[in-house]
Amino acid sequence: MLSWANRFNICCFLDNQQYRLPHHSEECLVGVGVLKHFEPAEDFLYSLSSFCSAAADYIFGHFSYDCKNYLEPLTSSHPDGIGFPDAFLFVPQVVLRLHQQQLQIGVTIDDAATIFKEILEEEFPIKALPAVKLLPRIEHAAYLAIIEQLKQHIKRGDCYEINFCQEFYSHHVVLDPVQVYQRLQEVSPNPFSAYYRVNDKYLACASPERYVRKEGKRIISQPIKGTAPRNHEDKTADDANKQRLLSTQKERSENVMIVDLVRNDLAKICTQGSVKVEELLGLYSFPNVHQMISTISGTLPPSVGIAEVLAATFPMGSMTGAPKRRVLELVEQYEKTKRGIFSGTVGYISPAGDFDFNVVIRSIMYNSSSKYLSYQVGGGITYLSDPQQEYEECLLKAQAIEKVLSEK
Repeated sequence: MLSWANRFNICCFLDNQQYRLPHHSEECLVGVGVLKHFEPAEDFLYSLSSFCSAAADYIFGHFSYDCKNYLEPLTSSHPDGIGFPDAFLFVPQVVLRLHQQQLQIGVTIDDAATIFKEILEEEFPIKALPAVKLLPRIEHAAYLAIIEQLKQHIKRGDCYEINFCQEFYSHHVVLDPVQVYQRLQEVSPNPFSAYYRVNDKYLACASPERYVRKEGKRIISQPIKGTAPRNHEDKTADDANKQRLLSTQKERSENVMIVDLVRNDLAKICTQGSVKVEELLGLYSFPNVHQMISTISGTLPPSVGIAEVLAATFPMGSMTGAPKRRVLELVEQYEKTKRGIFSGTVGYISPAGDFDFNVVIRSIMYNSSSKYLSYQVGGGITYLSDPQQEYEECLLKAQAIEKVLSEK
C-alpha cells in the first residue's frame, strides 16, 4: 500500500502500528492524489473553515509549526532547508482504509478492483540505505549555554517552561524515502506514524504523540512530557527507569504545567465546565523510551471545527511551553532553524467533520530536489533542568533516527 501510494506526488499514509491504546485511532488510513487542495491565504482561519465545509469528503494534510504566524502577530526569519508549505490540505482521489483483514477503497479516478490489483502487484525492491552523516545546527557547548540563558528567562518570570529544539542536518543526500520510513518503523514503531509526501518534500514520522482528536462532540488532547530510556536486556533496570520517571519532580512538574496549559486552551472552545483531565501522568512504554502522557477532554459546541480548534490550541502546548505567546517569541530568539513541519501536525478530517492529528516528532524530513535531509529534536526546559541531561535526552529521543541513518 505504501509503495503504491508513493506513486502519487501527494500522499498521506497514517499508520497506528497496531497499538491498542485507550482512545481509538484508525489502524491505517491513506489518501493519495488531489481533487482540490488548501494552502494558507491572508484570512487563514476563514479560508480554512470554508475549504473544510465545502469539501464534504475526507481531507488529509498538515499544519506546520509556522502556522503560528497566521494565528498570532509573529514571524520567523530562520532558514528552512526542507520547505514544506506552512499548511497543506487536500481532498484525495483515492482513500484506503485498512481494518484488520479488510481493505476499503474509496475512489474517484478508477475502479476499486483495478487499484486493489495494482496494490497486490506492487513491487518493492529492497535496497541498502546509504549511511548519512548528520551535523548539529547548534554545537554541544552552544546548546548548554542556551539552556542556561533560558533558565535565566524562567528565573526572571518570562516563562515557566519552554520547549527548545535543535536541528541535525546533511547535504547531498540521495535515498529512497519509502525505505527510510519502512526502516524507521522497524526500529521504532509508534502509534501516530505517518509517511507524507508533498511533491519533492517527504516526512517519515514515528510519532508517539497525539495532538488532538475530535469524535462527535468530544475532543481530546494527549500531551507527552517526560521521557526515560528503555532497557530491554534487564527488566529490573527497565522497571526502575519507569519508576524514576514517575517520581522525578522535574518531569512531573513539566507534565502538569502543560496539562494546565492544554486545559486552558480547550476551555476557550469547549462547553463551560466540560473540560477535565481524564488521566494525569499516565506511563506508556514504546520501543525505545518510556513516556509520561496525560489526557485532557472536553465537549465541543456544534459550531466548532478544525479552524476554531487550531485558533485556540495551536501550536500544541507540549512543543511550546507556558505562557505560550512569550515562549513562541523566545523560540524564535534562541533556535537557529525554522521548525517547519516539525512540531506541527499531520492527520485527517473525516466526511462527518471528525479529525485526528498527531504531533510531528521523532521524524526525518527530506527534500529530494535540494537533497537536504534533517531531523529536529527538543525537550521541555524548566528552572530545574540540567543542561547536559537535556542534551542527553535529545540524543535519546533521536536514537532510532540515528540508527536508521547510520546503518550501512
